[in-house]
Amino acid sequence: MPAIQQAPRTAVLLCNLGTPDAPTTAAVRRYLAQFLGDPRVVEIPRLLWLPILYGLILRLRPRSSAAKYASIWTPEGSPLALWTARQAVLLRGWLGEAGHSVRVLHAMRYGGPSIPAQLQALKDSGVERVLVLPLYPQYSSTTTASLFDATAGWVRGARHYPELRFVNGYHDHPGYIAALAASVRAHWQREGGPGERLVMSFHGIPERNVRLGDPYAAQCRTTARLLAEALGLQEAQYIVTFQSRFGRARWLEPYTEPTLVGLAQAGVGRVDVMCPGFTGDCLETLEEISMEARDAFIAAGGKEFRYIPCLNDDGAWITALRDIAQQHLAGWPTAHGA
Repeated sequence: MPAIQQAPRTAVLLCNLGTPDAPTTAAVRRYLAQFLGDPRVVEIPRLLWLPILYGLILRLRPRSSAAKYASIWTPEGSPLALWTARQAVLLRGWLGEAGHSVRVLHAMRYGGPSIPAQLQALKDSGVERVLVLPLYPQYSSTTTASLFDATAGWVRGARHYPELRFVNGYHDHPGYIAALAASVRAHWQREGGPGERLVMSFHGIPERNVRLGDPYAAQCRTTARLLAEALGLQEAQYIVTFQSRFGRARWLEPYTEPTLVGLAQAGVGRVDVMCPGFTGDCLETLEEISMEARDAFIAAGGKEFRYIPCLNDDGAWITALRDIAQQHLAGWPTAHGA
């Protein structure tokens, strides 16, 4: 008789930021309340911040944000949700081909499926070991640490929980850098060669966070330097910028859109723009960069704005993700039948 295949007792939980359930004002309001209500995201005392959030921001911002989400929504749903789910499916397959019998689920820090719900589902299915793998290559307290908070919150409420491991980041992982470089080369081949500048736009965080010890800015610049070296670029051929500023505080500079406007005004006609810190296309890449920043560059006199898509389901990226997972799964029994 053939041996009965034992269900995997080791799992990978692939985590991303999250997305509204729909491009509607109500759905965006629910999402923003959770996102902007996270003390890791907005480090303002709760007594000061929550009245502003609920009395002003959640009254005004959801409608305009919903229109932005509608501009990038697909018939299948949110691009970020689709790419994250697909990455989880592909990662499971890639790990299986490498001899690992593991479950792979995806989860979102804000919105669904939530981290606590997915951890509970894994536990209920008999999983005894979970690797929490963020889709954030660069560590930040605003993102990576917040995922840890959500994981720890579930643990606090559990009588018995699986053994847990947590990946902090992989900003300089050779496979990740190689996947980025391959995506740029493929873009250049499609477009007939490089533009005059390669703009690498990372999500911004408040400058204060860096002063308090957040390594995010240094890790972004390391990623950019390693990518430039892999592409054979000189310093004058690429620029590191930061996007998605929120509020009045000073954030990491230079800011992406003003930099692009300045390049156009200085006579730079053709730019390639990518977002290396985002592993899947989403609102911040498809609307903020490929629409809004593009319009600003062209309006300022630029001729060609060429957006390079995120890694999404690219084979080189999934291979890198598999290698990162394997590194952190080491020592756990993951072989088929284990």
